[in-house]
Amino acid sequence: MSQGTRGALFRVGTALVLLGAAGAMSAPARASEVYAPQTLDRYFTLEWSRAGRNVNGYVYNTGNRRAAHMILLVEGLDGSGTTVTKTTTWVRDVPPNNRAFFEVAVPTAAAYRVSVLSFDWVEDRLDRRKAW
Repeated sequence: MSQGTRGALFRVGTALVLLGAAGAMSAPARASEVYAPQTLDRYFTLEWSRAGRNVNGYVYNTGNRRAAHMILLVEGLDGSGTTVTKTTTWVRDVPPNNRAFFEVAVPTAAAYRVSVLSFDWVEDRLDRRKAW
């Protein structure tokens, strides 16, 4: 194999490795992949109801750390309990030992199920609150 061919193969291999690493780094982390359901149940409680075309309510954080960038999944269910629609909504900030309100427009369904899809634990510092 010539020097030029080896160099070209090395560059292609390096590019593939870098693209793979970039793809792995850009994949969003989900709470369901990182946290066990028992952890989510331990720290978060959801209280919600349907109001017209919306589902609204509160997410309660019983932990001593601030949860931020939370994504809630609202599933629309048919009469047999099968998921027929999925809608997500952001909850920007859930203070420690407190609650945060959410509201999201949803397609019509027989029933709904709301769950925490992902979130970040953040340090609760005064200078960080000012940045929000």
